Amino acid sequence: MPGTEHLAKGELALVLHAHLPYVRSAESGSLEEDWFFQALMECYLPLLELLEKASLAPDQRPKLTIGLSPTLLSLLSDSVLKRRFPKWLTSRLNLLANVPVEQREAADHLSSFIENQLDHWRNCDGDLIGRFSQLQRSEVVDLLTCAATHGYLPLLRENPEAIRGQLLTAVREHCRLFGDRPLGIWLPECAFYEGLDRWMADAGLRYAVLDGHGLLHANPRPRYGVYAPICTRHGVAFFGRDSEATLPVWSAKEGYPGDSVYREFHRDMGWEMSSSQLQFLGIKKPRPLGLKLHRVTDQQAPLSEKEVYEPVLARSRIKEHAKEYLQGRRSQMDRLTGLMDASPLLVAPFDAELFGHWWFEGPLFLAELFLQANQENVFFVRLRDVLNAKPQIQLCEPSPSSWGQGGFHDYWLNESNAWVVAEWSRASKALVEQCSSGLLSETYLRMLQQASRELLLAQSSDWSFILRAGTTTDLARDRIHRHLDRFWTLIKAIKNEVELKDGWLNLLEDEDRIFPLIQVGDWAQL
Repeated sequence: MPGTEHLAKGELALVLHAHLPYVRSAESGSLEEDWFFQALMECYLPLLELLEKASLAPDQRPKLTIGLSPTLLSLLSDSVLKRRFPKWLTSRLNLLANVPVEQREAADHLSSFIENQLDHWRNCDGDLIGRFSQLQRSEVVDLLTCAATHGYLPLLRENPEAIRGQLLTAVREHCRLFGDRPLGIWLPECAFYEGLDRWMADAGLRYAVLDGHGLLHANPRPRYGVYAPICTRHGVAFFGRDSEATLPVWSAKEGYPGDSVYREFHRDMGWEMSSSQLQFLGIKKPRPLGLKLHRVTDQQAPLSEKEVYEPVLARSRIKEHAKEYLQGRRSQMDRLTGLMDASPLLVAPFDAELFGHWWFEGPLFLAELFLQANQENVFFVRLRDVLNAKPQIQLCEPSPSSWGQGGFHDYWLNESNAWVVAEWSRASKALVEQCSSGLLSETYLRMLQQASRELLLAQSSDWSFILRAGTTTDLARDRIHRHLDRFWTLIKAIKNEVELKDGWLNLLEDEDRIFPLIQVGDWAQL
């Protein structure tokens, strides 16, 4: 790279986790489908654009580690969703053409943004997976996998085969879509339990990120804290989240996203439209449409008092915040260099959807980081590159942990959602029993493959999270019961206790068409 000599010690590893649950539906216009399309428009397309531009700039050295969950990859590769997305964008452009004059500048800016995403979508024919793959070949990104359906692994540990099924299915799907085995994994919610590294190593996975206390409470305590990776006796490396490097970006209250000039997330045109306007979109009840024309203004102000968004002002503030963030990391690394006899590594992991969806200006912030990095003497690195440099790594056993509220497993195991853990366990035992029973006819094998898919989908931690958060709880509960009901019907059919209706299995395979290479042997008894 230009000026390759590091003038100062230390590197910054930005790590993004891109994930959505499997929200494909046979009918267009669902709330869940909107989740995906909004993330496409606001996060994934802008992220690819900024990385591609930065990689072509002679004075920039973009490096990013990004996890793409198998469920998200399934949505990105789905031909039906690809056909629907341009129409979804066009419907939003039509709505923006009729806003009040006082919102015109903000509406024109958003229209231009959406038109740009539509152009990029058409130029690549919706092949975002191909674009991510090219960035990995160019050594700009390091692509990680995740558990197959983002299952919260510590709560599945009663049946180790369930852990193995989540991991091996994920690796196989990543290989199918990218033609390359993933070496790293984003553990769902960064959740770790003792012994998980054995199953990671068994799946060929060699590194992951944990929350800071996963390393700080490791045995023995790491000499360098979270500022260097550790390695377990099973040969799996773990990197620790650095709170000082993440808080300025992560916190809506104390960090950059809460600045008064940035776009307000919660005020959306969908909440203010008439029933006739919503019916035009095929929507029965008010809900967010991804159309936001106001700014944060004052975090305590009611939504009705938010001022109109001013894009020029927001763009100026992004430059300031990017410079402040880089200077903070340089100062942090200089301080650590005086305390360590090794070069410090700052690991800053985030949900990818923070950049663009939750924080509209987030992609611009990342672009500014890459643009200003050389000037501020900050160097980026991918997690894969850290390990490829073959550093001396301390042997430690990480502590059970997660990056959720409370730091352990409370958010996914409490009075609102604990009931589902017993359901997962009972279904996992039944699946292990059937997958260990020997050769099956082609029809029974199809049923068992589909039962495996349904159990994986029921295990998604997203639904447990929603139950605890108290948002769209009916939707989450319905999703869990839908997949479990389908699972048990298939198991009973395999055991000849019920007879499936004609064509029902075909319908299930069409609706829940995820993981075409699923292997029932992954759940065979250990």
